[in-house]
Amino acid sequence: MTSTTSTPEMLVVGRITTVFGIRGWLKVFSYTENIETIVDYQPWWIDLPGGLKQLVADDFKRHGDGLVVHLQGVDDRDVAREWCQHDILVEKSLLPSLTSAEHYWHQLVGLQVFSQEQGAELRLGFVDSLLETGANDVLVVIGDKDSIDREERLIPYSEEFVVKVDLSECRIDVVWDPNF
Repeated sequence: MTSTTSTPEMLVVGRITTVFGIRGWLKVFSYTENIETIVDYQPWWIDLPGGLKQLVADDFKRHGDGLVVHLQGVDDRDVAREWCQHDILVEKSLLPSLTSAEHYWHQLVGLQVFSQEQGAELRLGFVDSLLETGANDVLVVIGDKDSIDREERLIPYSEEFVVKVDLSECRIDVVWDPNF
């Protein structure tokens, strides 16, 4: 485990939640689509008051619906406890490339959302977050001082409603009735 002073672009991909057993294993909550994929993005980084700390998961296994991992050099429950309740960060450059039609959730957060209504372009707000509902993901759009109102809208992230995502313009065009 080493410290670093430089900060590459990082992304939170999971969280270490609690210890598991007496040999230093830890439960991990993964934000990746396939929970085991989190182990592919190594090394992990933990943001501590003194700076970023590097961790390497050297073993893992499924445990129920979750994942437990062993960190390199951590073989004691009390030592492992120090890493609990910390987000797991990885360098964004480790993520696989996507096609032009695919986007990571973190790329959508903060984008402005516009809808065309009777020939007029209406700014509905910005993407605050996304929800996973099972049927499809949902954009949580929050109105602000520059939008038509300050309402929160839940817009399904599907081809039926999302017309275009333009990362370079920081915008998403949707087909959405602003009164809904």
